[in-house]
Amino acid sequence: MPLHHAVLVLLSDGPGYGYELKTQFEEAIGPQWGGLNIGHLYQILERLERDGYVASSHVSQSSRPDKTLYTLTAAGREELHGWATRAWVRTSGFRDELFLKLLGASRLGADALSELLMAQRSACISDIGALTRLRSEHGGEPLVALLIDAAIAHLKADLQVVDSAAARLSPGLRRPSSDSRAGAADDDTAARAAGMRPPRTGRIP
Repeated sequence: MPLHHAVLVLLSDGPGYGYELKTQFEEAIGPQWGGLNIGHLYQILERLERDGYVASSHVSQSSRPDKTLYTLTAAGREELHGWATRAWVRTSGFRDELFLKLLGASRLGADALSELLMAQRSACISDIGALTRLRSEHGGEPLVALLIDAAIAHLKADLQVVDSAAARLSPGLRRPSSDSRAGAADDDTAARAAGMRPPRTGRIP
């Protein structure tokens, strides 16, 4: 995640301390993103300073430990502008655990797939409801509201995947492997010879 650049964004408004930057980030982005770990933030600040994008200075305090003040450099402002104005392009593919679950459930059979789809649909609808309520609480914060809207849009896309998965994956469950077809044919032949009904295979008819 480009948190390095998000820190540069915060420092573009003026110098800041570590905990101040953490608070500013969480207020600017809102609750949907999640909190920013302070230890990770200081690692980012150290990296930015090594790269020449941030400069630090120590501020003495009489009754408390010294604080470190971070300031955006000219190189940092140039880096920020270049990053902020370039189009974002996905480079790592769509690594969504939902698709791994669909892989697993579809391999386990029709019942497992149906169970997953019902549970996932319920979870999506519940999350959309919760986010819609959260959206109404942050209507006056345009960026936070925009992030919540994006989360709702992602969940609606997941719902579309869930709604189409049964039709698109279930046919695959009806196609047994060549070995299974051979075994089923042998069972049918033996059953007919004995005048019996072929045994159920457990597959979708």
